[in-house]
Amino acid sequence: MKNIRVGGVPEHFNLPWHLCIENKEFESHDIDLTWTDFHGGTGEMSEALKNNDVDIAVMLTEGSIKEICEGNTFKILQSYIQTPLMWGIHVDANSKYHDMIDLRGKTAAISRYGSGSHLMSYVNSNNNNWNLEHLDFKIIKNLNGAIESLTEGTSDYFLWEHFTTKPLVDKGIFRRIGDVPSPWPCFVIVTTEKFIKNNSEVIPDILEPLNQKSKTFKTIKDIDDLVSKRYQLKIEDVEKWLSITEWSQEQISEDDVLVTQKKLIDLGLISKRKTYSEIIY
Repeated sequence: MKNIRVGGVPEHFNLPWHLCIENKEFESHDIDLTWTDFHGGTGEMSEALKNNDVDIAVMLTEGSIKEICEGNTFKILQSYIQTPLMWGIHVDANSKYHDMIDLRGKTAAISRYGSGSHLMSYVNSNNNNWNLEHLDFKIIKNLNGAIESLTEGTSDYFLWEHFTTKPLVDKGIFRRIGDVPSPWPCFVIVTTEKFIKNNSEVIPDILEPLNQKSKTFKTIKDIDDLVSKRYQLKIEDVEKWLSITEWSQEQISEDDVLVTQKKLIDLGLISKRKTYSEIIY
């Protein structure tokens, strides 16, 4: 049996992976797949791939493409979530900031440089016509770090997935002052060129059961109740999330890769593009 190490954020998007593991659907393909949660998100997973701590990671599209454009030997195996990610823009519940304009020139909490919270801060700033050269960041590593930083006032606002942070908004820890959707499909499945060279024959055996699960995910009996209980989300929030989320079973399109690279160049986050074939498996 082939041992495969996969990592992703501990969020509702990745439940299809966990259901496949629990139902031994990878084992039926002679794969022993182990999962690691990465609370630090895409930036942390990038480091894990580089250090050979995982074989495959479910990463944000923008972070993955940025890493490849910077010369890291990653390849996108396929798209995972086809729809954009809805990023909530949060402040401490007792913050003096109430409108988007109040955040101009303020400090954004980010998990890491190159993370989604970092890159989407540029997107949000650009959307609001703020000076991108004057953005200020505070590294907080993960969601718990963001809670601490916003509470203590060492940073002023924080971008994270809308529904993951919704319980914190409901509890009066965060206050959400807006949302910003990613201008690209949000998650892709990423590996390294080294893994592909040594394990290309098992890649279909990993993706096939996963894609079968994600394709039928919304039709699983009482799936909204299951997601609600496992991720401590209100049932109405799960229903809203399911209504705006579509999983993919295909490779990311060339158009989506071009759009993402163009936006990253426009924001000054990468200096040059890679060809489509250099990015995908």
